[in-house]
Amino acid sequence: MKRTGAQIIIETLIEQGTDVVFGYPGGAVLPLYDELYKNSDRLKHIVTCHEQGAAHAADGYARATGKTGVVFATSGPGATNLVTGIATAYLDSTPLVAITGNVALSLIGRDSFQEVDILGISMPITKHNYMVRDVRMLADTIREAFEIAITDRPGPVLIDVPKDIQLAVCEFETAKKVDRCPYNRPPESQVKEAIELLDSCKKPFIYAGGGVVNSQASKQLETFAKLLDAPVGTSIMGLSGFPNHSRYFLGMTGMHGRLQANRALYEADLIVVVGSRFSDRATGNKSEFAKNAKIIHIDIDPAEIDKNIPTFKSLVGDIDEVLEIFNERLAPRENKLWWEQLAKMKEQAENDTAGPQRLTPKFIIEKIRQYTTEDTVIATDVGQHQMWVAQYYSFSKPRTFLTSGGLGTMGFGMGAAIGATFGTGKQKTVLITGDGSFHMNLNELATAVSQDLPLVVVIMNNSVLGMVRQWQTMFFDKRYAYTTLERKTDYKMLAEAFGAKGFVLSEAGEADRVFDKAFAAEGVVVIDCRIDRDEMVLPMIPPGGSINDIIF
Repeated sequence: MKRTGAQIIIETLIEQGTDVVFGYPGGAVLPLYDELYKNSDRLKHIVTCHEQGAAHAADGYARATGKTGVVFATSGPGATNLVTGIATAYLDSTPLVAITGNVALSLIGRDSFQEVDILGISMPITKHNYMVRDVRMLADTIREAFEIAITDRPGPVLIDVPKDIQLAVCEFETAKKVDRCPYNRPPESQVKEAIELLDSCKKPFIYAGGGVVNSQASKQLETFAKLLDAPVGTSIMGLSGFPNHSRYFLGMTGMHGRLQANRALYEADLIVVVGSRFSDRATGNKSEFAKNAKIIHIDIDPAEIDKNIPTFKSLVGDIDEVLEIFNERLAPRENKLWWEQLAKMKEQAENDTAGPQRLTPKFIIEKIRQYTTEDTVIATDVGQHQMWVAQYYSFSKPRTFLTSGGLGTMGFGMGAAIGATFGTGKQKTVLITGDGSFHMNLNELATAVSQDLPLVVVIMNNSVLGMVRQWQTMFFDKRYAYTTLERKTDYKMLAEAFGAKGFVLSEAGEADRVFDKAFAAEGVVVIDCRIDRDEMVLPMIPPGGSINDIIF
């Protein structure tokens, strides 16, 4: 059957299992949006306030569901507005397909109105990108993009479709939904060597990253930890990949990780690294990182092996499959002396004395946890509030923590939370943000309200750029250059102006009353939580430092 390029895009997306698309219309995608209009009963489209919000929403949808997110944008500024969202997805290995319009082929390279070389711009932040110059190649290009996005290490793919290609006509036949290419199993010799190391160690430690979530390996990781009788620490991206209530879970490691988790990592004689890339925030001083331990690194991406930290043994393959092999061959064991040592570390770490109840970040986050379930998706922006969530919120299930770990994108959270609500069938979702991050993309509050989403936005409002101010306090002699915002934004009135409900929380004693009303309300809710500007994220290993330099 003959179809236009715009019709082929719609049909191929539906063929590949896409049920919702996020985007913003414009001149170079008018044919595509015309077909969206005609097929609105088959493919839902969410118009955001800005293309960056659309990219983050597609990203959040993908993270919450494990499916590939899809975003549309027009040419020129529409396409360039996607760049931060695409880069965010790239650094955190999120499967995403971005489809942009462009000027007609005859106008390419002539500085035409709203023309930009989005292929050149996006090349460093995509797994692959395409410009479709022949409508007969369009369907297979989209299918290939979906396959690339989910195969091996997931990531974003961009397809640029000139306007005349959207209008051109060719024969079209539907095909099967693509699947990821099969992984190669690690060589048997490597598996045997790894098993021998696991059998001989006395103080094992498991360090889990976002790859555990991407490969859906959480259950295998739980079994592995029990068989090895090993404590588990995670990167920020790995937090929801292992149940935080488990006796094996010590917490997040790295710059703002728990003391017990960081000490265990330092004292271990064998570290099994599962789907993590050893970022600088995770390792600190690389010459001091895990210098007492041998490292087994399991990752789907061979480029990550020995890139940042040299390993003793490495296995390249799907994490779920590699852990399954380990679990079939490992005999259950007990590491009694190791756990006794860990218990002493925990005792040293938990020396807080109870003080008067204050509206602290810890208090707020633990209070939020009382109003959510283990299935509730928590999204964050980037900064102090992000680290407080990582430290104090207890996650039970994979894909319930959405945050920008690699790029550190302020403004990510609102779009991601919107995408997650659609991915979970409009289940109540919580965005925890800071006043600095919230101002980045607060326009998307209009999107959430217009879609009548069950979204609770909690703003940690300290009137400063908290994390940057913290660094200025510690390392720049308290020279608070341009981080004291003192904005006059009234968040309660702002929420009401957008059509949401607004609340103010300024005292700990009011928390139950405010949260009772906020979480019982329908639609979008904004809670302005007034916290002290001098609250810090501690403990902290300073940049380039080690466990010996930790600040309390």
